[in-house]
Amino acid sequence: QILSKGELQVSDKERHTQLEQMFRDIATIVADKCVNPETKRPYTVILIERAMKDIHYSVKPNKSTKQQALEVIRQLKETMQIERAHMRLRFILPQKEGKKLKEKLKPLIKVIENEDFHEQLEIVCLIDPGCFREIDELIRCETKGKGTLEVLSLKDVEEGDEKLE
Repeated sequence: QILSKGELQVSDKERHTQLEQMFRDIATIVADKCVNPETKRPYTVILIERAMKDIHYSVKPNKSTKQQALEVIRQLKETMQIERAHMRLRFILPQKEGKKLKEKLKPLIKVIENEDFHEQLEIVCLIDPGCFREIDELIRCETKGKGTLEVLSLKDVEEGDEKLE
């Protein structure tokens, strides 16, 4: 009876360690997905942890760390300059649907880096990661599988040292 229906007792220290680990995981996910919008450079995990403590974020043990990380990003936007790092994509669209589809995609695209229109329309652009699924479905449905969508990079960040003058 106890083995099949009983609950495992978790000590205070174990629970505290588990919550601390989740807190660290959430901060790591946020640091991995976000950048400073002015410099396009990633934030450090320690800085994100400190910001989470400043907004008094409490970990919910029954929710996934990824869900909580997205929630933390929304809350941090109110207190600091932070935004999700953009994804770099390349679409190759057939000539017939190209112009029509481009108009539908425009509101979802942040920056068009390169556009080439010969036999087919090829666009290299930056998007908000939240729009990816919508863009993918739009291209798949409108071109009936003829258009392609390629992820060039999951996050567009500046790497290397900044030169101070």
